[in-house]
Amino acid sequence: MKFVVIGPTFPFRGGISHYTTLLVKHLRERHDVRFFSYRRQYPKWLFPGNVAADPSANTLYEPCERIIDTLNPLTWVATARRVVAERPDILLLQWWTPFWIPLLLIVSRAAHRAGIPVLYISHQFIEPDSSLIEWFFARMTLRLADGLIVMTEEEFGMARRVLPGKPIRAGHLPTFDVFTPQQLSRAAARQQLGVDASAPLLLMFGFVRRYKGLRYLLDALANTTQPVQLLVAGEFWEDEQVYREQIARLGLEQRVIVHNRYITNEQLEPYFAAADALVLPYLSGSQSGVGMTAVHYGLPVIATAVGGLAETITDGESGLIVPPGDRAALTRAIDRYFNEQLADTLRAGMIQARARLSWAALIRIIEELSHELAGARAGVRASGPVADDRHLGHHTGI
Repeated sequence: MKFVVIGPTFPFRGGISHYTTLLVKHLRERHDVRFFSYRRQYPKWLFPGNVAADPSANTLYEPCERIIDTLNPLTWVATARRVVAERPDILLLQWWTPFWIPLLLIVSRAAHRAGIPVLYISHQFIEPDSSLIEWFFARMTLRLADGLIVMTEEEFGMARRVLPGKPIRAGHLPTFDVFTPQQLSRAAARQQLGVDASAPLLLMFGFVRRYKGLRYLLDALANTTQPVQLLVAGEFWEDEQVYREQIARLGLEQRVIVHNRYITNEQLEPYFAAADALVLPYLSGSQSGVGMTAVHYGLPVIATAVGGLAETITDGESGLIVPPGDRAALTRAIDRYFNEQLADTLRAGMIQARARLSWAALIRIIEELSHELAGARAGVRASGPVADDRHLGHHTGI
């Protein structure tokens, strides 16, 4: 099939850029893919993080045409014309923030007028820390989809209610297999990072934002039965000093290490090799690219039961799941992990999770739905009742 995919790639930062690039990479193994990306992404005044280029020396990149400027509507119209001129079997778009609504509306409507089916992948209906008005914009945009793939069972149910009659699949966020692991030893990784060679070590990785629950993790850490250390690695999107004060108030200065900076691709593996477990104490959200990086490296995860985290991480098999915002439960999970020495058991479970959450499984879902949409647009009756549109692999481990 022929696809047109629109989204960010290197040199833009963040998980969505990595995801889009990996999506194109794996689609291109089986299909003809035209990839349109951005010359300029978020303007600084709308973006709380660092908008500078990804400084990684080892880059994740797929050839693309950079034809979209977020501040120039003429490029949005030009992109829509390019989509129509390419005549793809499927226009594959992504929803993750309302910032892109004008572009999405223009290209979706142009595709419809040209008879091109539009398939959306929704990473999250509304962003964490956002108001419910974003849900209105999400519905407005996703109603332009001919088919939809969501990342969690919860959002599958929501989509069935608000988008009746649409072909919908419950997909998954695949492993972030950005680079082949170098098999760095725990000791060598800790030496590189300058952390204690023998202390039990938790990792919290990625942009630090309110919804990610660091303050709850710090409270939980203060009450563990062992002197567990915590390495916080990633850019702070809020005031670091607030957390520094909390660390001092809890007497954790010797147990919490903060690396407030963007971690480049080549610096990634030491963090996941050094840690005994990754912690995702999220208060809200849909999925976590950081969590999928942990799956790639086989690092067990202690996470909260928000969004699809409890679908990705199986409690007692590949990690531990606790209620969000529950400091005591998080303390108990950390104690259990180290006191019961669960590392080897949960690492074995991560091997199974890595196979279940592969890119190959997601590509099969995209192909299945794309063939249905293309057939329907050509006047061929789509097979199977719409109400049963969840993909088989989500339950059979394909």
